[in-house]
Parts: sequence; structure tokens; C-alpha cells
Amino acid sequence: MFEGRIAASRLVAVEVEGFPPALDALAEHNLAGHGFLRAAWYRASLSACARTGGADRGRSLLVQRAGQHGAFPIAAIPTIPFGPALIGARRVAGAYWPLRAALITPDCDPRELATALALPAARRALGPLWRLGPARADCPATARLAAAAQAAGWQVLARRAGTCWVIDCAAARADGWPRASTAKRMARIERRLGRLGPVSWSRVRGADWSAAVLDELAAVEAASWIAARTDGRGAKFLHPHQRAHWQEVLADPALAAMLCATILKVGGRPVAFSFDLIDGKVQYGIAGTYVLALARHEIGKLANHRALADAITGGIDLLDLGAGDSGYKRDMGARAGYALVDLLMVRPRLAARLIAPLWAGRGKACHG
Repeated sequence: MFEGRIAASRLVAVEVEGFPPALDALAEHNLAGHGFLRAAWYRASLSACARTGGADRGRSLLVQRAGQHGAFPIAAIPTIPFGPALIGARRVAGAYWPLRAALITPDCDPRELATALALPAARRALGPLWRLGPARADCPATARLAAAAQAAGWQVLARRAGTCWVIDCAAARADGWPRASTAKRMARIERRLGRLGPVSWSRVRGADWSAAVLDELAAVEAASWIAARTDGRGAKFLHPHQRAHWQEVLADPALAAMLCATILKVGGRPVAFSFDLIDGKVQYGIAGTYVLALARHEIGKLANHRALADAITGGIDLLDLGAGDSGYKRDMGARAGYALVDLLMVRPRLAARLIAPLWAGRGKACHG
């Protein structure tokens, strides 16, 4: 609990329908340093709600500080519905990966945030139960938000949501990556692949994005293990609604400039890709797959290696491959990095006691 409170008269908590442009300004200057957390990024997560028939179009809790020239935002918590509608639970919006976070300015005092979350408007906007996850366990913004929520009356329940695998690209660059043996091996794989047709690469970013590019990525997923062995819910581009999700994100030029696809083609046909998000000096690996019929030609490995090579030569310091499926990540040179957590904020205290064992007992967080 924080020592003392900031005068509530200095603070305004406003509930806004949807995800306003103010989020973009906060994304450019936030404590977590995540520039991709823009209004369009949060807005795209509404597609899941729309498919289930939900009428809720999301809402944002804006915390504003009063100054000589009016009130200006110092924090924002964009949320969408979570769980059965009857409960009225919310969760911080955004794609499952790269991670979720609220927007908090570096100069937002922890006591200030706690005071704002205790205001009636904030309690109404967030309700008795809201979720943030997956989030970095070491994220300063998440730590500040959780502490403020607890000080404002919510009980904070936490569980592990996995460990992210990362590659230190700055160190690899300094060491003269790649090793000669690795370079020769990749060149040999590509030469053998050339027996099937001319091998070419394309790198899509910024203004190069189009519906046709998304269709190419969908074609690879349609011929991959994702379509052959799953129901396709884990795909990124396979179904029209999945492509529509990314079209909404890409409509924001700032996000289009961050998102990047590395596409391998054989005889003009796309056969593998790596889909990434570049945020400053960090590159997040969002998705990647390959045509299953050509698996023995190691085309997935080729695409991963090419994306890593572009990251290292392009000045990226860290390639974040996310949690799970550590086998191929180890092969790329990744090591275990930071932990992810899934947080549930609950009021009142008795409800938190009842929910706590269920929340902890679920183990790693589901992709919700």
C-alpha cells in the first residue's frame, strides 16, 4: 500500500467508448517502451468479440491530470469483454502476442495512479474483475498498475504464463554472426531448393503491405501443418476474418511500418514466411510457417534464418521469439529470457479468495 495519496481534485478518470487517438500519443511515450500499443492495435482485438456476437465495442479508461492548460492523459487502460457476459469482466485489449500492457507515462506517480483507480468512474469502467496478460513479469508499467490496483481495492492474483525465448542480436553482430559453418549450411539448403525452381525472397514492410501480400501468407498457411492438423484458429491469415484483423492494424501507417514479412518463394510460389513486428531495437517474432509438402527441404529453417539475418544486419538488438516451442528457437540460438505473467484483479476480497485457487490451478495462461 502506498504511503499517502495524491489529491483527487488533480485527477480525472474518464470512460471513453472505443480506443481514441489519445492512445497513440501515449504509445509514443510510455513507461513500458512499447510503441506498438496504438489505438489500431487495441481496436483489432475487437474482431473476436464481433465474431461471438458481442455488441461491446471496447472502452478505454483514461486517467487525466489537471494542469494550467487543462487536463491531459497520463495513463490509459483499454479493455474488451472477458468471459461470460453475465459476469461483466474485462481484460486489457490487444493481440495475445506480442504481450499485453496498459499505457502509463513515465511521470505518472504510483500514488497518483492508485488515487485515480479508486475514483468512481475507474471502478465502473473496470468492474469487479479485470485481467492483464500475458504481460512481462519485469515490466515497470505492469508492476506500477498492479500495485496501484491493489492500493485502490482490487486483489491481484498472478500466475506464470511461460518464459520467452530471446536472441541477443547485438552480441551476435559483435561476434561476426553467422558462423562460417552455418552460412555454408544455409547456402547449401537454398541451392538444393533451387532444383525445384528459381528461389527468391521478398521483404514486406510499410507501404509495401497489401491485400495481395496477406493472400500470399494465407496461401502458405493453407498448405501448412496448421491447416492440415488443426482447426485453423491458431493461424494468422488463413481465414478472411484473420486477414481482416491485420488489415485493420495495417491501416495505421505507424504499425504498417513496424510489421514485416519475410517471404520465401520457389518458382514464384510463396512456400514459407516469417511475420515479425519491429519496435525500436526489439523485433518480435509473431508467426511463421511453411508448405508441409516441402518440409524435407527445410524451408521453415531457411525463412527463420533469413529473418534473423535481416534483424542482425538491420541493427536490431533483441529478437524476441515469445514463449513455447523452444526446440526450433534453441536451434536459432535463442536462450530463455524473461517470464510472462497473467494477472487477475478481483474485488471484493472474498471473491478473490474463492477465485485464487482456480486461477493458480490453471497453470500457464490460455491464449485468451
